[in-house]
Amino acid sequence: MRVVLTGGAGFIASHWIDRLLADGHEVVALDDLSTGDLTNLAHHEGNPRLHFRRQDVCDPFDVEGRVDRVLHLASPASPIDYLRLPVQTLRVGSEGTRHALELARRKGATFLLASTSEVYGDPLEHPQRETYWGHVNPIGPRSVYDEAKRYAEAITMAYHRAHDVDTRIVRIFNTYGPRNRLDDGRVVPTLIAQALRGEALTVFGDGSQTRSFQYVDDLIAGFEAVLLQPSGAPFNLGNPCETSVLEFAERVRELTGSRSPIVFRPLPQDDPKQRRPDISRAREVLGWEPRVTLADGLARTIAWYRNRIAQEVAHPDRV
Repeated sequence: MRVVLTGGAGFIASHWIDRLLADGHEVVALDDLSTGDLTNLAHHEGNPRLHFRRQDVCDPFDVEGRVDRVLHLASPASPIDYLRLPVQTLRVGSEGTRHALELARRKGATFLLASTSEVYGDPLEHPQRETYWGHVNPIGPRSVYDEAKRYAEAITMAYHRAHDVDTRIVRIFNTYGPRNRLDDGRVVPTLIAQALRGEALTVFGDGSQTRSFQYVDDLIAGFEAVLLQPSGAPFNLGNPCETSVLEFAERVRELTGSRSPIVFRPLPQDDPKQRRPDISRAREVLGWEPRVTLADGLARTIAWYRNRIAQEVAHPDRV
């Protein structure tokens, strides 16, 4: 197939590109590099089936030739990024999604939207099912990301109903793995980087808030399974094994061999207290569920971060 993937230099997107190229597909990767990193694709340099184009998808764009799938992953995703780029985040969820949908409509391509568990906000339902409509503060600081993704889902369904575009929606829960930026700001890279650098591990609030951590390879397998299904309701893709942030910090400290203390900071506004997916639909319809254990996934991720930090120390001008 010939696939267009937006946000192609990002953490998750780069892992999906690995899978697409391994399966023999041709990939046109678009990214404006506002949060993406070309080093995520450096190992594919010279591959004639990967074409990178620097492109802000908030501007109208086209891709010459046949397009079989449009995979829309472009968006700032970490709090550090979307709080730094609030207007751009709203624009990529609205204008960027419309431009990607227009490409799919013109080409007769299947469209997949990478949405997020943030559409559920600070949920009153636990665990969260796809039928839950969410509990979002529309004017809070996190709303630029939450509402951008909620709008992206709405316009995706509008194109499906009004223009018969073949669409899929995936709601991604906390995903981690190699290539996630050291300064990403989310809990996994932050705690691992702090532990490896010998810094205090930062936990917000009292650490009792929960998260469910999914290894990136499981997410990519879920994406592929969703694309084999007909258009329909969104799918939650995440790991239903729930852990508190404090427990997670203690586990990171143990696995890295760190002696760093854990320090507590005020909880950010609208930070969700619980986050855990109900993946019943994915199990029943897709036959999908996470396979990589937290211990295995963290071991792989810590090894990557350890190497990355060593490179940072040895060659600060190259990282």
